Amino acid sequence: MADPKGFLKVPERETPPRRPVAVRLMDWKEVYEQGDVTQLRRQAGRCMDCGIPFCHHGCPLGNLIPEWNDLTWRDEGRAAIDRLHATNNFPEFTGRLCPAPCEAACVLGINQPPVTIKQVEVSIIDQAFANGWVTPHPPERLTGKTVAVVGSGPAGLAAAQQLTRAGHTVAVYERDDRIGGLLRYGIPDFKMEKKQIEARLDQMKAEGTRFRAGVNIGVDITWDDLKARYDAVIIATGATVPRDLPIPGRDLLGVHFAMDYLVQQNKVGAGDRVVNQLTAEGKHVVVLGGGDTGADCIGTAHRQGALSVTNLAIGKQPPLERDSDQPWPMTPTLFEVSSAHEEGGERVFLASTVEFLSNDAGEVRGIRVAETEYLDGRRVPKAGTEREIPADLVLLALGFTGPESDQIDGQLRIPFDNRGNVERAGNYETSESGVFVAGDAGRGQSLIVWAIAEGRAAASAVDAFLEGETQLPFPVKPTDRAIAL
Repeated sequence: MADPKGFLKVPERETPPRRPVAVRLMDWKEVYEQGDVTQLRRQAGRCMDCGIPFCHHGCPLGNLIPEWNDLTWRDEGRAAIDRLHATNNFPEFTGRLCPAPCEAACVLGINQPPVTIKQVEVSIIDQAFANGWVTPHPPERLTGKTVAVVGSGPAGLAAAQQLTRAGHTVAVYERDDRIGGLLRYGIPDFKMEKKQIEARLDQMKAEGTRFRAGVNIGVDITWDDLKARYDAVIIATGATVPRDLPIPGRDLLGVHFAMDYLVQQNKVGAGDRVVNQLTAEGKHVVVLGGGDTGADCIGTAHRQGALSVTNLAIGKQPPLERDSDQPWPMTPTLFEVSSAHEEGGERVFLASTVEFLSNDAGEVRGIRVAETEYLDGRRVPKAGTEREIPADLVLLALGFTGPESDQIDGQLRIPFDNRGNVERAGNYETSESGVFVAGDAGRGQSLIVWAIAEGRAAASAVDAFLEGETQLPFPVKPTDRAIAL
């Protein structure tokens, strides 16, 4: 284990400082400053190497957290990345973007702040890239079998890498012009710079994975044709249908889905020219939705020069500490202050949006909101509490309802479940033989760590389908639920 008395010597939780707000708002680089190696080893040494490490169960990937905490404390970075890669294909993504359910399950968290697992994880992979320890692992032999992966988000990339290393010839199809899915176009650069994606894609290309960007399956190539060309197909298209808010004024100019806004800024950041770009510059911005996507919009609006930013959430403000109905080792719902929230703006809870207000030109000029009250388990606007908030740009960050179904349902004739997700069996296979589904397309909107875990598990199922058996790990089943959920 790490330092046997580490959690007694260092009871405090320390994380790397974020760059000053005034400085980071001037660019799109990641918000964290370079971490202190001494501090990092000190924090890794707080890991208790518990008899039953609940962090394993809190993580859908089953990451070997105590092992690489110990190796980090001992300054054995090369061994640490090997243990980390044993369960996680892309720690550079999860170490930046995952909400860390492992930390909520950390045994130390019973009566102390938990180990900074996420910080240790990202430091291990950053050190590995910096020292050239992330190298290609091409297969020793080819099976002669072919697999098409549709969607290049974390689930699709994880499945593709596992299957390529198993010896299959894998092609990843992506309808956007660049590979990466929402990692590429849904995550602002200040949360994860895109050089992280490029570095991992370089490794995957060297291993033999083939990438086909700008190909819309169902339009450019039918699903039936794709199935005929390949021995197996994995649907990893994500849950990309945004949840709408059908209230008066929804069709006004200036009311947009959050992802339309974020994608455009990411394209600009990549050097593209976006005609009539949605921008917050010089505008009063209102963001509806209190989740990660809403926070991404807040940070983006500040960097674009918004006059004001208001974030409305329909529910109650979460507590600062764990509630009794969410005991350890469950992931509690807590009030969080992300880097974007630090940068300014107003956060309002118990705010129900009643109407979008129009000016004479048919543009949004404000929204009418009311206090939320709970009636028979429903959240409804409370009469007599209405007020107006100025708004020149309204961004709907209300989550996603499921995958786009028209072409899949129409061409493959695969049923969808009652939640709007692609229906699948316990081995990730759909009702169409040889067609599998992984990630949010089958699970519904979820965490990046679940997407990677499902991609790895679906790869195992595909390998077994093609070869009759598999040596690939099968970390989760579609019905699994970690303690975190």
